[in-house]
Amino acid sequence: MSSQAWLLLAAFLATLLAVAWPLAGLITSVMQGRARWAAVFEAPLFKLAGVSPEHGMGWQRYALAVLLFNVLGMVAVYALQRLQGWLPFNPQGFGAVSPDSAFNTAISFVTNTNWQGYAGEATMSYLTQMLGLAVQNFLSAATGIVVVIALIRGFAQHGAGNLGNAWADLTRVVLWILLPISLVLAVFFVSQGTLQNFSPYQEVSTLEATTYQTARLDADGQPVKDAQGQPVMEDKTTTTQSLAMGPVASQLSIKMLGTNGGGFFNANSAHPFENPTPLSNFVQMLAIFAIPAALCLVFGRMVGDVRQGWAVLAAMTAIFVVAVVVLTHHESQGNPLLAALGVDVSGGNLEGKETRFGREASALFAAITTAASCGAVNTMHDSLMPLAGGVPLILMQLGEVVFGGVGSGLYGMLVFAILAVFIAGLMIGRTPEYLGKKIETFEMKMVAVAILVTPVLVLAGTAVAVLSPDGQAGVANPGAHGFSEILYAFSSAANNNGSAFAGLSANTPFYNTLLGIAMWLGRFGVIVPVLAIAGSLAAKKRLAVTAGTLPTHGPLFVVLLIGVVLLVGLLNYVPALALGPVVEHLVLHP
Repeated sequence: MSSQAWLLLAAFLATLLAVAWPLAGLITSVMQGRARWAAVFEAPLFKLAGVSPEHGMGWQRYALAVLLFNVLGMVAVYALQRLQGWLPFNPQGFGAVSPDSAFNTAISFVTNTNWQGYAGEATMSYLTQMLGLAVQNFLSAATGIVVVIALIRGFAQHGAGNLGNAWADLTRVVLWILLPISLVLAVFFVSQGTLQNFSPYQEVSTLEATTYQTARLDADGQPVKDAQGQPVMEDKTTTTQSLAMGPVASQLSIKMLGTNGGGFFNANSAHPFENPTPLSNFVQMLAIFAIPAALCLVFGRMVGDVRQGWAVLAAMTAIFVVAVVVLTHHESQGNPLLAALGVDVSGGNLEGKETRFGREASALFAAITTAASCGAVNTMHDSLMPLAGGVPLILMQLGEVVFGGVGSGLYGMLVFAILAVFIAGLMIGRTPEYLGKKIETFEMKMVAVAILVTPVLVLAGTAVAVLSPDGQAGVANPGAHGFSEILYAFSSAANNNGSAFAGLSANTPFYNTLLGIAMWLGRFGVIVPVLAIAGSLAAKKRLAVTAGTLPTHGPLFVVLLIGVVLLVGLLNYVPALALGPVVEHLVLHP
């Protein structure tokens, strides 16, 4: 890595820590109900809704409330898309979104995935973007946060058996954490040049005629391919350009803060109207990690031992730094096949990157967005060098626990922590304990479900797509890279990331349905076992620390936790990775 890349990484981590510490204090105060200023406004709302925050729920009721809340959200987003042609705030006159795309998008935004098989500025009305997608950015992020808070309460409580009130928790997260911070971020992004208006799209004349090539499409909207399986291209010329307008900044702020990732524009954070300057790019990266990092410190504070939070944060940071170094290193090498043809590749791999951000900031953004289950992109991941593209794949396949999504990253890492102490207990012949709670049969069954559900979805979904004619039809790049595109799509969907290699034509009934199922099960197939673990732990008394208790706040546990995450989280995917990024890398270096 260059000195510039090291400085950027150091500046990012230092700023992140400076932001995470006070943010952790705010979250802890709000979620423990100690914010008196909030209670003044909360009381009439809760009374009107018939909610009693002091009346806690067992894990079954808590899980049912979370599931019901998200099912209703999915129905609402689906209906908005199907009815947008008859609804206001639609200056472009966009019609109804197709049933399969609306199904996929509704699940995508409700599950905090934000996978987009469509071009936002060419598909969604302003009302759908605001009332459907932006609102779900808040609510899906709140869901992740309340689930991890419930799990933390499970560790912190002593035989209480309840996890708090889901409706009160969701309200507090949205009102006092996500909404005010998003407002500040939105104003900042507007100051940098991000759009925020309701104007119709602007048609402007270009200084020169633009000739470009595009794939010829058949009657079903799919690329026509020649005898070799390559798309048939045709030339087109234009002298005008349509500039999309819209309420971008308000959606951008929460898509980053809530690790949602779905862009207002198809080009996402590479679009100059969505990410105008290097400063806005840095703040967007910072916003992605802010809450996941702060929640680690919240964990330490709520369980009464801040060292526990620092240990988890240290494990996440160590894996993340290695990922950034590997990704940036391979992007700095350039393509050896181009070098063999006499092309100067001393500047590294610049294909698919915005020159406003450069190689280093683009590589850092790619690592952050896939480590954090965000999915926003400022560079084309499809253009990354093979092993560099393997890094985002691996970060997702680890279960999105390296910072991860808001809430989901920490509860995923705590599941691995429970597994780590269980393995350590087996090594010394002692009943495993974590934070004074015995880890017994029920917890380990739920841990197994939570860890295995996403690999099953990813690998099974990839196999079905590879073997199916409908799955193969969307692949524009045959061979190892095409396989990587399919593997990336299912890794992204099942782990609720939402980014894509973008070389796969996935807006088809086949992919919209299959990826939608993967997103839903990947989200709630983990949430339900996590809440079950939380309920079981909450009902247990805390044991006293003895000489045989494994310390879970020191360097030894951090190393053990990292080892378990890498071995258990990644081992399932090694054969698939060998068929994709590894093969493609070897082809470039015969």
